[in-house]
Amino acid sequence: MTATHTRLRAAAAMWAVGVGDVLRLVSLPVPLLSAAVSGAFAGGGTRRWFGGRGESVRAGAQAAKDAAAAAFYELDSAQRDLRISIETITAVDDSPSTRRAVEGFAAIGRRIDEASGRYITAVDTHDLDRDDLDTSVAARARTELDRARDELVAVKGELDRFGEGLGPLLDKAETQLARLVPAVERARAALLAASNALDAVRGSGMRADDLAARLARLAPELTKLNQGAGRHGVSETLHRADQVLREAEAVRAEAERLPALAADIDKRLVSLRTRAQALTTRAEGVEPVLSELRRRYSAACWQDLQPVPEQAAADVRLAERRLAEAATARDEQRWADVTALLGTVRALLNTTDEAVSAARDRLTRLDAVAADQRPEIDRTRFAIRDAQRLAMTGRDRPDPRHARPLDDAVARLDRAVESLEGRHPDYWRFLTETEAVRRTAARVVDQIREERAQQ
Repeated sequence: MTATHTRLRAAAAMWAVGVGDVLRLVSLPVPLLSAAVSGAFAGGGTRRWFGGRGESVRAGAQAAKDAAAAAFYELDSAQRDLRISIETITAVDDSPSTRRAVEGFAAIGRRIDEASGRYITAVDTHDLDRDDLDTSVAARARTELDRARDELVAVKGELDRFGEGLGPLLDKAETQLARLVPAVERARAALLAASNALDAVRGSGMRADDLAARLARLAPELTKLNQGAGRHGVSETLHRADQVLREAEAVRAEAERLPALAADIDKRLVSLRTRAQALTTRAEGVEPVLSELRRRYSAACWQDLQPVPEQAAADVRLAERRLAEAATARDEQRWADVTALLGTVRALLNTTDEAVSAARDRLTRLDAVAADQRPEIDRTRFAIRDAQRLAMTGRDRPDPRHARPLDDAVARLDRAVESLEGRHPDYWRFLTETEAVRRTAARVVDQIREERAQQ
C-alpha cells in the first residue's frame, strides 16, 4: 500500500469524525445541548469565534474542506469498485483488450494519485481549526480546496466513463465465472460415473487395465480442479474441466460397452475361423480350374493366375496364425490388440477370397466368350453409341474433346474383334479391351453431364 493511499484514508477518516461529532451534538438532550453550545462560546480551551465577514469566510473554507473530503471519499470508493472489476476481468481473460484495460486503469490510477495528492496538500497546508486563522488564509484555503474538489470530481467522471467502457469485457468475464462452478461439478460427476462403470466391469471379471490407466491419468487433473481457479486461472480451469469431462465420459462409455465388445469379439473369432477353413477348401479347388484353363486356352489367358493356389494357401496359414494370436490377446483382455489382429485376418481372407474367385470367374467368362463373342461386342458398341448420342445432343457437331476419345474407342473395339481371328485367339485380352472401351465411353458421358450441369 502506497503512502499516498494511507494519507487518503486518513483524510477521509478525519472528515468522517467531524460529521460524527455534529451528529452526536444534535442528538444530545435539550439541556445538555444548551450547555454544550454555551460551552462552545465560553472560555476554558474553546476556540474563539469571529463574527461578521471573517466568520463567513471561515465557514466557507470549512464547507469547501468537507465537500473536498466527500469528493475524495466517492473517488476512493469508485476506484476500489473498479479495481474489483479489473481483477475479475484479468482472472478470466488475457487478451490484448484486457491488457489495454489494465494499462488504462493504471493510467487513471496515476491521475487519481495526483489529484488526491493535491487535495491532501491543500488540507495539510491550511489548519482551519486555528483560533488565529486569518481571513485571507481562509479564503485562499477555500479556493485551493474548491480546486482540489473540482479535480477529484473530474477524475471520478473520467473513472466512471472508463468503467462504462469495460462493460463487454466484464460481461464476458462474469459469464465465464458463471460457467466455472457448473463445469467443474460436471467434470467431477463424470469422473465418478467413469469410476463406477469401471468398478462394475471389473466386478464381472474383466480387468479393463487400459481404461483403469486412463482414469488414473485424470487424478492429477482432478487435483488441479480442486485447487480452484484462484490458483490456476479461470480460463485454464474451464479448459481443464472440459478435457476431464470428455475423457471421463469416453472411459465410462467404453467401460459400459466392454461386455458387448467382448461378446462381439468372441463371435468374430468363431466366424473368421470358419471362413478360413472354408477358404482352405476353396483354395484347393483352384488347381483343377487352372488345369482346365491351361487345357483349353492360350497361356495369355491364365498365366497371371498361376501363383493363386500357393499364395492362397500361404495367406490362409498366416490368417490362422493371426487368429491364434487374437485368441491369446482375447484371453488376456488386450482388446485393442484383438481388434487390430482381427482386422488383419479379415484383410488376408478378403484377398484370398478374391484371388480364388478370380480363377473360377476367369474360366466362366472365357467359356462364354469362346462360345459366342457377339453379346460382348454388342454390349460394347451400345455403350459407344450411347455416348455418341449424348455428345451430339443440342449440337450440330460434337466437341472434339468428346469425339476424339469416342473415335479412338471405336477403333480399339475393331482391333479387339480382329484379334480373335486365328487358331489360338487371346479371349482374355479381348475381354480386357472391351472393358477398357466401355470405361472410356462412361468417362466421356460423365464429363459431358458434369459440363452441362455447370452451365
